Amino acid sequence: MKVLLISANTEKINMTTLPLGLACVAAATRKSGHDVAMVDLMIEKDAQSTLKETIEGFRPDIIGISVRNIDDQNMENPRFLLDRAKEIVSGCRSLSKAKIVLGGAGYSIFPERALSFLGADMGIQGEGEVAFPALIERIEQGTALSGVGGLFLRGKGLQCKRQYAKNLDTLPLPDTGLWSLPSQKEDLWMPVQTRRGCPLNCSYCSTGTIEGRMIRKHSPEAIVRWIVHWRKAGVRHFYFVDNTFNLPRSHAKEICRKLIDHGLDIRWWSILYPAHVDEELVDLMSKAGCAQVSIGFESGSERILRNLNKRFTPKGVRLISEMLSDHGIRRMGFLLFGSPGETWESVEESLVFADSLRLDTMKITLGVRIYPDTALARIAVEEGMISPQDDLLSPRFYLAKGLEDWLPKTLKKWNTTRPHWML
Repeated sequence: MKVLLISANTEKINMTTLPLGLACVAAATRKSGHDVAMVDLMIEKDAQSTLKETIEGFRPDIIGISVRNIDDQNMENPRFLLDRAKEIVSGCRSLSKAKIVLGGAGYSIFPERALSFLGADMGIQGEGEVAFPALIERIEQGTALSGVGGLFLRGKGLQCKRQYAKNLDTLPLPDTGLWSLPSQKEDLWMPVQTRRGCPLNCSYCSTGTIEGRMIRKHSPEAIVRWIVHWRKAGVRHFYFVDNTFNLPRSHAKEICRKLIDHGLDIRWWSILYPAHVDEELVDLMSKAGCAQVSIGFESGSERILRNLNKRFTPKGVRLISEMLSDHGIRRMGFLLFGSPGETWESVEESLVFADSLRLDTMKITLGVRIYPDTALARIAVEEGMISPQDDLLSPRFYLAKGLEDWLPKTLKKWNTTRPHWML
């Protein structure tokens, strides 16, 4: 069958985001014998013209649309991003009679509600490399769709429990023939995912819903082989999108060793969980080309960290930050204010702590986006902040009582005198 895959994301936050997940689905679909075309609307100047030209020229039998973001997580002035995705679904509907299938990280958090809002025919929650080709095969053969893992039908709900690939090496990685990359590769950061799943269960986080709670890995050999492939294509900068690159630590170390062995002359960025980091790992990261690390420590208060179900302490964060600095790796920190139990005192404690780390960049978030099936959502219901019936598709935020006026003013005051802080 002829399959058109569309990345609906057009949001640029820190960098141009390439649709790695969709490209992986494209690679698996092509491997299954289908004719695949892929459109990344991030790099298109006129999305509707591009869609019209592509659909009329390619004439797809199936259209898959990846939804990455629901909103921009900005409590003070939130932007709901699904209206844009809805325009894309409607545009495809007007140009083609093909079945429209949703997927992507944002969709996976709200599979039933987003499917209804966007008006597509069906959607796949979770990784689609196995489920999407299986769905296409059943549509092509006219057989029942009920056995496709993670499949939702509009108005009919979940058809089959979602399934996870235990060994990610069984899933194909995209090659240079699938992506239309920006012409200026010098400014391009190629996303790399070495593992999926997170067992940490932080109180507010949606990663477990998106990827599952069991860690599943690509082998270091497969990851480095893929990076070598893109290095030969002219890409020098890479971004490890794993929410915790250092879990498990042994896996991260082996990836670094193999990168060092290949001598690729690359620069890369990763996200570290501020625990399970030692001097050997930081040294290997530096020698392998790591230029910057994001550290989501979220708070400088031990009490708030416990409330967030974090498994580290401010003391541990400081030690890791110093190790990274000593090895010449730039550090970007993240603070999250307003969560349950937050007070004037804990806010001041966190600000002083973050300031003392002397990080290269600091990102501050005011208010915590409430996602379904999280401890934060349950607390918000108990406190009457949201109702049990609230589907949370439209952005709702938690902000501890008593901070409504004081906290925004305080954060803006601190931000004004610190040019490397972002609010």
